[in-house]
Amino acid sequence: MKMRKLVGQVSAALFGLFLVTSGQAQVNEHTFRLATAGAPGHPAVVGAEKWAEILKQKSGGKLTLKVFPAGVLGGDVQVLSAVQGGTIDLTVMNSGIMQSQLKEFAIFDFPFMFESGKEADAILDGAFGKKLADLMPPKNMINLAYWELGFRELTNSKRPINKAEDIAGLKIRVIQSPIYIETFNALGANAVPMPFTEVYTALEQKIIDGQENPFSVIETSKFNEVQKNLTVTNHMYNPQSVVMSKKKWDALTKDEQEMLMSTVAEATKFQRESARAMADQSLANLKKSMQVTVLPAEELAKIRAKIKPVIDKFSANVGPDLVKQLQTELDKGRK
Repeated sequence: MKMRKLVGQVSAALFGLFLVTSGQAQVNEHTFRLATAGAPGHPAVVGAEKWAEILKQKSGGKLTLKVFPAGVLGGDVQVLSAVQGGTIDLTVMNSGIMQSQLKEFAIFDFPFMFESGKEADAILDGAFGKKLADLMPPKNMINLAYWELGFRELTNSKRPINKAEDIAGLKIRVIQSPIYIETFNALGANAVPMPFTEVYTALEQKIIDGQENPFSVIETSKFNEVQKNLTVTNHMYNPQSVVMSKKKWDALTKDEQEMLMSTVAEATKFQRESARAMADQSLANLKKSMQVTVLPAEELAKIRAKIKPVIDKFSANVGPDLVKQLQTELDKGRK
């Protein structure tokens, strides 16, 4: 009787092992290529490298993520097109760049929209973030997660910016996004849209006077070597979209898709925490080589007034209902 019970237990254990093995068989060997414009140490690269580590561990080495930083596979616009076409599997880039394909994503580039990273997390991880992510599959993209780049600040080689008027006349590199161009033009600057991979050389050769990016990007890209003045403005907050080619996604098994989603969620928590810690450390480091000015509240109010027509214009473009939904969710969280 005892022998029969033991045989039954062994049989059940072997059957369970068979089920586990069968389940694991749905995870085949894949190597994914992820391209991003950020240099090594950039928040997107740090997040991608952590994701690669988690993915390899959780898949038993079957799923490999190779990270290509520093724009080696192309600039943002070029890479986004390649992801849509399926020749690059994944990318991490500013969510606002998606507006070239989906006008609604311009809302992520609205100046002074978010007050903190934690506030942005609640919006991006909630119904609003999902609503925008759901727009992407018809454009041959899948939004897997939202990561953080952070608040953008202004640098230049000409002069300290102590008041709003000091921005006028400066040639400022901006990302290839209409709202960035119109925002800085409204402030009297000459906005120069340019791929990120070209910025350091353009600053070094004085083709442009300045640029705007988060502290961590300024440091990892070594812009402090060719820029003297840093102005703390927090004028825009950048979430970054982790985007996968729909063509590649559709070719995966359900188990493989679930493993990508569970591991990217784990990497997202790490990435956001790292990005915030990096921002604080980068500012401390940049103070050693740059003149840092914090723009006073009254000057920020002047900037807000000057760019209000730009926000009104793009609010109409993305849809008043969408803007209202975002503002309602923000107000709810702030209460």
